[in-house]
Amino acid sequence: MANIMIADDSDAIRLVLRDILAIDDHNIVGEAKDGAEAVELFSQFNPDLLLLDLAMPKKDGLTVVQEIIAKYPNAKIILITASDDQKVIQRVLECGGTSYISKPFDFTNVLKTISKILAK
Repeated sequence: MANIMIADDSDAIRLVLRDILAIDDHNIVGEAKDGAEAVELFSQFNPDLLLLDLAMPKKDGLTVVQEIIAKYPNAKIILITASDDQKVIQRVLECGGTSYISKPFDFTNVLKTISKILAK
């Protein structure tokens, strides 16, 4: 069980992620609805893992990754994206993102990715 934070502007996506995380009994320590809130809550809760949407209001996923990694270089961040733009995904990974998962979600793939990242 890990302490995980979810940052996505969609209530429906946050609900789906909560359901997926419940399968492995993960503890959700916080939920952010925009990028600015994600940075603030990450500092407050210091989760084991952040699930972060790429397209967010106020601050996009890339900016959030850069700001969090600047303060917490060992942070584990999994990008959530509906985009298949490999240039954008690569840029986020180069800036410190740990991995990414694509929407729509495959429950098994999400849990495997989370387990793999938490094991590092």
